Amino acid sequence: MAGILDSVNQRTQLVGQNRLELLLFRLNGRQRFGINVFKVKEVLQCPKLSALPQRNAVIKGVANIRGQTISIIDISKAMGGRPVEQTDTSFVIISEYNRSVQGFLVSSVERIVNMNWEDILPPPKGTGRSNYMTAVTEIDGELVEILDVEKILDEISPREVNVKQELVDEVSDLKSATQKPILVADDSSVARRQIQKTLESLGIECIVVENGKLALNKLRELAENGPILDQLSMVISDVEMPEMDGYTLTAEIRNSAALKDLHIILHTSLSGVFNKALIEKVGANNFIAKFHPDELATAVKAAF
Repeated sequence: MAGILDSVNQRTQLVGQNRLELLLFRLNGRQRFGINVFKVKEVLQCPKLSALPQRNAVIKGVANIRGQTISIIDISKAMGGRPVEQTDTSFVIISEYNRSVQGFLVSSVERIVNMNWEDILPPPKGTGRSNYMTAVTEIDGELVEILDVEKILDEISPREVNVKQELVDEVSDLKSATQKPILVADDSSVARRQIQKTLESLGIECIVVENGKLALNKLRELAENGPILDQLSMVISDVEMPEMDGYTLTAEIRNSAALKDLHIILHTSLSGVFNKALIEKVGANNFIAKFHPDELATAVKAAF
């Protein structure tokens, strides 16, 4: 797998171009899956795994990789499929999501493809709430599923979504400012639920959409009814979303005379590749890594 990953600095050149790179892999069978290369730290042959007592059934074991003990998750089993049995011929994708590093056990890893987010589409209607897709695309005439990793991780280890009471009290002192809703854009059903519950605990109404394109359409619709700041207090957006990513959404907002003054918080699981310069480059006001309810509440409070 040497050389399969480009450097983070090279990948950040995609920022603002509505593009991404997908690492393609397979589990048990012919179906291809994809994961954003931004979230991948390393790909390696599955190392020797050590069992953990009383571990979650979908955790195949733990491995010591470059001095760090990392849980190895059998994605196929986590999604209700057949477990990956032959670990000695399998691969591990080491990734960083929501401030944690974990390994995903997969049968094979293929290649990286550079794509436009416009070619990444929401899951087909009718797939149901139990599916593990955030998006789909077509590569080489085959359907590729982009997994809702946040949902998988939340089922293994649910995240706390309650805000500390003192923060709730502090935000309630800003009651007049919180009368206006917040627009939330995120393609993960788990993330939408987490954010919505956090905001509602602060007494803040939210308008929730599944991607940047829907968010921009909603903003333009609201702007036709009058000044946008009279109708919304801010936008909280994921970065990775089908059809239009959070970077492009931010750029579109900043380039619109009717929308440009909106406060924008990027809220993303891409926690390992961001810095102040990158946030300024895309034109957002703030960036917070998923998911910590108190940090989200603090960022919202600071924007009022």
